[in-house]
Amino acid sequence: MTKYEGTKLAGFEPIENVTELQIIDKEVGTGAEVLPNATVTAHYTGALCKNGVIFQSSHDFGDAISFPLNGVIEGWSVGVPGMKVGGWRRLVIPATMAYGDNSPAPNIPANSDLVFDIELVAIR
Repeated sequence: MTKYEGTKLAGFEPIENVTELQIIDKEVGTGAEVLPNATVTAHYTGALCKNGVIFQSSHDFGDAISFPLNGVIEGWSVGVPGMKVGGWRRLVIPATMAYGDNSPAPNIPANSDLVFDIELVAIR
């Protein structure tokens, strides 16, 4: 287990049934705006909606992670565009826009609604 894995996501109240993507800007950045299909660099923390328990955080790896928005779960590819560099956004994602019937890791059961806090560092 890492520093964040298994702990509770700060400021999040568990949700039993997420029916649609929720995009909550916690802090709007002042830098460039993300366009669809961009490659971004971000820190993220992911948790299960049902209990708020963190399953992974890039902060445990040290550096922010770079990824193309056309290669991630639908909740990210729809929820990240529009963010600005320096911003912090919370995405509450229904299972249908996450991993659906798949269990990508032992601590992410199939059909799980997920919540991600995303801190946008850069656009590549």
